Amino acid sequence: MEKYIGANKWKWIEWNSEKMNQLPPSNNEDPVMTVWLKQVGKDKANSLRVTSLENGEKVINGSLIFQQSYTDENDYKIFHFFLTTNQLITVDLEITSLDRDNLNRQLARTNNAVEGFLLFLGELMNGMLVEIDQFEETLKTLIWNVRKRNEIGILELVYKRRHELLVCKNLLIPINEVKMAIDEINFPDSMDGEFFSCTSKRIERAQVLLNEYEHELDSLINLEEVISSHRGNEIMKTLTVMTTIFTPIMAYGSLWGMNFKNMPELNWHYGYIFSIVMILVSTALLYYFIKNKGWTGDLLKGKKKGSFFK
Repeated sequence: MEKYIGANKWKWIEWNSEKMNQLPPSNNEDPVMTVWLKQVGKDKANSLRVTSLENGEKVINGSLIFQQSYTDENDYKIFHFFLTTNQLITVDLEITSLDRDNLNRQLARTNNAVEGFLLFLGELMNGMLVEIDQFEETLKTLIWNVRKRNEIGILELVYKRRHELLVCKNLLIPINEVKMAIDEINFPDSMDGEFFSCTSKRIERAQVLLNEYEHELDSLINLEEVISSHRGNEIMKTLTVMTTIFTPIMAYGSLWGMNFKNMPELNWHYGYIFSIVMILVSTALLYYFIKNKGWTGDLLKGKKKGSFFK
């Protein structure tokens, strides 16, 4: 589909990669466009090329992944583009979240193809910012869940959110690269316009938000590591103290469990009572010694609900 947009009637051509083979060959195609057309449909990853046509006009072409599933690596959407000052060619640009009527009204205000392409990038960023807002809600819930019920399932959610954040940043980096390439070429009448400014600010806002959320998740991960380390130390400490306290029972049990014939305690009339008293006294003295040294710490205190350590 080919149409002319705006007061200056810049050209926008929409193609589908599956139907491109049906297009009639053209003898007027520039070598740069010819190479790009051969590559379209083969690119399955982000790519960007800044070159010049035979007439010296600057051109940006490549492929851009604009949507990616958080769970399936192969579930993504990609479109291909060829951009000059007065012409924009897009292949497989299917952004279902866009309001076509509103988009057409905004496109009518653009002066050239670069502003039109910047408008598309701005709408992509707008959709990403909506997803970032949703991510913020889940992150807020996660932060409070860490305090309410700290367990292995929460740690799993922390790293799941961390992965989602990495996916978002992975989508944002090539979009920012395209914006930088447009800035590098310095297309006339585009760099100082509202479309470039709006798209740049949206990209910057998304970068700031993602970086801040990354710091929050890193803080959560560090907190989880500290809590896990503390609890591991408390468990080892508890096992050590319990083993030490019951040492007299095990020692006397082993001693009087021997089968030597000459064991005078076995013939004592009050030997059984004596052994019980000996075990209790030894255990109590050992417990008092450990308690007096402060080695039990908070082991005998119950954990408070909603507390990280107490």
